[in-house]
Amino acid sequence: MTEKYKIYLSEDTKTRLINDAELFEFIRSDGKVNLNSFLKELIVNYFDQYRDGRDILMNSMLDDINSVRPLKPKDAYALADRIIRNYINCNEPATCGKSAVITLTVSGESHSVIRIIENNALRDSSLSGYLKDMFLSYLSIPRNKREEIIFANTYYLVNKAIDERRKLSFTSGSFGFKAVVEPYMIAVSKDEQYGYLLCRDPGTKKQHSYRISRLSDVFVTNDTFERDEKIAEELRVKGLKCPHSMVSDIHAVIRMTERGRQMYKSIVKNRPAVTSVDGDLYYFDWPELQLVDYFKRFGKDAVAVSPRSLKSKIKNYYSSSLDAYGGSKK
Repeated sequence: MTEKYKIYLSEDTKTRLINDAELFEFIRSDGKVNLNSFLKELIVNYFDQYRDGRDILMNSMLDDINSVRPLKPKDAYALADRIIRNYINCNEPATCGKSAVITLTVSGESHSVIRIIENNALRDSSLSGYLKDMFLSYLSIPRNKREEIIFANTYYLVNKAIDERRKLSFTSGSFGFKAVVEPYMIAVSKDEQYGYLLCRDPGTKKQHSYRISRLSDVFVTNDTFERDEKIAEELRVKGLKCPHSMVSDIHAVIRMTERGRQMYKSIVKNRPAVTSVDGDLYYFDWPELQLVDYFKRFGKDAVAVSPRSLKSKIKNYYSSSLDAYGGSKK
């Protein structure tokens, strides 16, 4: 059965939901964001957690309210519900008006969850209001945890394979790359946007990293493997630095101006940790890819001294940019 529902929320909330749907790659065949598909996953995977958390919060607030001044159960519930809606879920009162609408089409499991909400959870609130509060609660969670919610089944299977030391089979990426790996751990990127499976290919013995939200056809095999603690430690260290790439560290030297040093202090996203400092020379033991991505924003205020490969990559980046703007002509 398929049904459609209108959900009223703020334009800000709608935009943030669309951003998550895009980041987690819910994209239609025409290239547009598939917000409806994303919201169905959110509702199915987050309903139990949201309901349980709201019940715990509601019961705690009811106890506190009645300890100050006993009220009729209906009045106490209404007061607690109003506090949750206006002061906990709605962190930006100016943007929480009904300035946007989403038409949600549900079927199958998502339709079943909507029916459960309608029959058991609404009380004096509307379905639109309940779902809006659920979405606001979801958006208050760090993005990497939101990814765990949206891809709950994938995370469950990956963790199961890790815990039971069983090989994991899956398809990765838009090109349908198929792999069977020895899963070791899940690492989160420094900016806390995505989770990555860190693993080893049992055939080539090479270490690999796969973004969990891009895995499909995930299957925990019956084949076990012996966990190598040395490899586990190597992967742990790499996961702390650059979980999306399993390349080894390089020893790099960067010369920074005063402005470069200030930029290094202020630009914290994916910032490599400095090993030592000698005057204007900063030493790093870090993956080259991440050093290039980080320091190419600094221009002349952070110049790669060594190794030659790092210096060449950053130089080529600026050279190609110069060519795109017509070379050195003024």
